[in-house]
Amino acid sequence: MTIQFSKQAVKVISKMDSKLKKRLRKGIEDLPNGDVKLLQNYNPQSYRLRIGKYRIIYRQISESVIYIDKIDSRGDIYK
Repeated sequence: MTIQFSKQAVKVISKMDSKLKKRLRKGIEDLPNGDVKLLQNYNPQSYRLRIGKYRIIYRQISESVIYIDKIDSRGDIYK
């Protein structure tokens, strides 16, 4: 499975400490498993992955491609 990241997602990940980066990477590599929900009133076919207080919004473009749109804390991601 190929995972593509938006510029915003790469920027957020680069600012995190290594322990949190490992947690996020493990969660992203395990997609579509985990605490995943389909988002309503958002971009079509967007999903949310919850990892602690962080949320990852992504879309499954095809069977083998996942595009990570945003990564942010719970309070700021949906704004």
